[in-house]
Amino acid sequence: MTTEPGAQPPGDGETAVVERWIAAAPETIYPLLTSAEGWTSWQGTEAEIEAEPGGVFRVNVLGNGFVSGEFVELVKDRRVVFTWGWEGSTPMLPVGPGESRVELELTPQRGGTLLRITHIAPGVPEFRHMFEDGWAHYAARLGTLAEGGDPGLDPRVVGSGEWSGH
Repeated sequence: MTTEPGAQPPGDGETAVVERWIAAAPETIYPLLTSAEGWTSWQGTEAEIEAEPGGVFRVNVLGNGFVSGEFVELVKDRRVVFTWGWEGSTPMLPVGPGESRVELELTPQRGGTLLRITHIAPGVPEFRHMFEDGWAHYAARLGTLAEGGDPGLDPRVVGSGEWSGH
């Protein structure tokens, strides 16, 4: 398993890309992206997920606030696309609900799956590194879970006492 942040298209400071190879089939990973129970097993403390085009995507990522958007595209076992933004956005988190786009692609590769996460946030290139760091962290947790492990308590969740980042 490797996580490779920073593979954004040349000259595009508004796109964060993280790739991770996972030793599990796309059919194992896809359900973890399309249900509230699946999603919160690797990211967030609670979620509302209606995995259909136009459906609700809403996750309390760190235990102190929600990101929300809507599903744009779902291709079973291959691709999940949704809009993303923080409810009650602030200067520290200026991307409001639905103002950015996340694409999760699952490509069968070497007996497992290449997960490619692309987060496009127009107008806020200064946050690309924050998105890359966050998605690399959560791609690792998703990989651990999909491979049959327990990602454990997320150290980034407020109150866990282990992380003081963003």
